[in-house]
Amino acid sequence: MVIINPGNPTGQCLSEANIKELLQFCYQENLVLLADEVYQQNIYQDERPFISSRKVLFDMGPPLSREVQLVSFHTVSKGYWGECGQRGGYFEMTNLPPKTVDEIYKVASIALSPNVPGQIFMGVMVNPPKPGDISYLKFAAESKAILESLRRRARMMTDGFNSCRNVVCNFTEGAMSSFPQIRLPQRAIEAAKRAGKAPDVFYCLKLLEATGISTVPGSGFGQKEGVFHLRTTILPAEEDFPAIMSSFKKFNESFMEQYEGYSRM
Repeated sequence: MVIINPGNPTGQCLSEANIKELLQFCYQENLVLLADEVYQQNIYQDERPFISSRKVLFDMGPPLSREVQLVSFHTVSKGYWGECGQRGGYFEMTNLPPKTVDEIYKVASIALSPNVPGQIFMGVMVNPPKPGDISYLKFAAESKAILESLRRRARMMTDGFNSCRNVVCNFTEGAMSSFPQIRLPQRAIEAAKRAGKAPDVFYCLKLLEATGISTVPGSGFGQKEGVFHLRTTILPAEEDFPAIMSSFKKFNESFMEQYEGYSRM
């Protein structure tokens, strides 16, 4: 079983109870849990902090803590570090059989000469500056500024989407994406079918053509049949957000007017 926490594309954070449920299920069904936790520091609310699956597993105690097989992932290429060009990451294996671990090491050893900058970044990520270090104050100030700006951007995007006709968006609790639901009018759905496109793809292409805003149709994520979403990122510069959300709202209003017969819900 694979989980992403904080989530992509939804931007939601799993509670401790959620994770316990998942670990219990994996124990009962003899499943390995792969925990993608690359956005663990990107949290934009205080009610549901990030909790690692490994910590929850160990807190649950035996027999789960000794038997559930868990692989936890982290990387410098994601999160608030955002060093996407620096390919560096790790995974930590818990309770995997020694023979399995040996085989994984064997496969990993084939990848010769990993990039040096990526390894340096990884070293800094897992061992960041500490109080008293010469770079600590600058590191702490820059980290705080980035995360506070991302929190404001998450709020601006959520509020912007929710101010639009037939658009509903949960608050982006973490990670870097928003996943609003677009309640498309029936006439728009029919127009999409005539164009040979999924309704959400049709909407996203119209948005791109009208505004230059690039989004990902929700159909790429296995959304529920008859429900339409798009995924977008909260990463544009904070000062650009008012113009971006204004442009989206203007397009959405025009789209809904064109395909009249929408229902207000």
